[in-house]
Amino acid sequence: MKFVDEATIRVHAGDGGTGSSSFRREKYVPRGGPDGGDGGRGGDIVLIGYEGVNTLADFRMTRKYQAENGEGGSKRNRSGKAGMMLEVPVPCGTRIIENDTGELIGDITNQGERLVVAEGGKGGLGNVHFKSSVNQAPKRSTPGGQGEARNLRLELIVLADVGLLGLPNAGKSTLIRSVSSARPKVADYPFTTLHPNLGVVALESFRSFVMADIPGLIEGAADGAGLGTRFLRHLNRTRILLHIVDVAPLEGTGSPVDDALSIINELQQFNPELADRERWLVLNKTDLIDEAECAVVEQSLTDALQWQGPVYRISAISSVGTQKLAGDLMSRLEALNRDIADEQQSEEPYSPI
Repeated sequence: MKFVDEATIRVHAGDGGTGSSSFRREKYVPRGGPDGGDGGRGGDIVLIGYEGVNTLADFRMTRKYQAENGEGGSKRNRSGKAGMMLEVPVPCGTRIIENDTGELIGDITNQGERLVVAEGGKGGLGNVHFKSSVNQAPKRSTPGGQGEARNLRLELIVLADVGLLGLPNAGKSTLIRSVSSARPKVADYPFTTLHPNLGVVALESFRSFVMADIPGLIEGAADGAGLGTRFLRHLNRTRILLHIVDVAPLEGTGSPVDDALSIINELQQFNPELADRERWLVLNKTDLIDEAECAVVEQSLTDALQWQGPVYRISAISSVGTQKLAGDLMSRLEALNRDIADEQQSEEPYSPI
C-alpha cells in the first residue's frame, strides 16, 4: 500500500433524536397526562489507534465520516435508541488537528488508544418533562441537538527511537538494512528513499529498538528544494538522531564538512528544538578510504562542527562497525528509559499507609 502521511477528512457526529409529545390514552384513565419519551443521543465519532495500519492512504479514498443519528422518543415514556458510534482506526503515531483553526485536538500513539473527535448531539426532551402544577397537559417537546461537525487534518509521525539524518546517498538505507530486517530500496542515485522506512534493531531477547530512515535532505530543503522538509517531522518522536556523513563523496558533490553543515542548517531552519536533540555523528563508507584519510576527515568535521558528541566510523555496506553502533544505541536508550522511570517515581506523591 502506498505510504501517505497526511490527509484531510470531515467528520459529522450523529444528531440527537427529537423528543416526543404524546398523551396517555387508556380506558378508564381519564386525563392520563403527558407520556412523551426523550430522543436518543447521536453517535460519537472515535478514532482508535491500530498497529495493523501504517499509512493514511485509506483516508485519501474516504474523506467523509458520518455517525448514526439518535432515534426520536415515543409514547409511554419510551426513549429513542441512541445512535451507534462510529469507530475509525488510525495508525499509531497520528496527530489530529482542527483544520480550520490549526488547534491540536489529540495525539494517538498506542494500540487501542481512543479519541473522541466529534460528539453526538443530545436527545430532545419529551413533553413529560414540562408537566407542572399549572400546566398539566404540556404539548411542548424539544428537538435533538446537532452532532458536532469538524474538518480534521491527520498527520502521521512514525514511532521510532532512533532517526537517521543525512544527504541523499549518505548510506542511511544501507545502514538500516545492515542492522535490521527492513529492506528499503538502495541504489547508486539520489532520492532512492521516497518515504520513511522503519526497522526493528534486535540485539538479543527483550533488547531491541526501532530505527527510522527518512528521505535525504539537500541544501535549500527548508525552501522546498528536493523533497523539502515534509518528512523531517517523522524525527520529532525520536530520542537520538544519527547524522550520517559520507566520508568519500563523489567528485564535484561537495566535501564531508560542507555536507554536514548544510544538514545542520536545514535542521535548524525546520525546528530548532529538533536541532538541539541528542545527535551522534556517524562517518559512513570508511571502506573507500584508508585509516589516515578517515582520521583527517573526522578531525575536520569535529573542528568545523565544534562537535562534542559521540563519533563512529562504519561501513554500512560491509557491516563494519554497525553492531557496535547498534549496541551503544541500545545501552543509551536503556539509560534514558531508567532516567525517565526514576523521574516519574520521584514525582509520585507520598501516601502513608
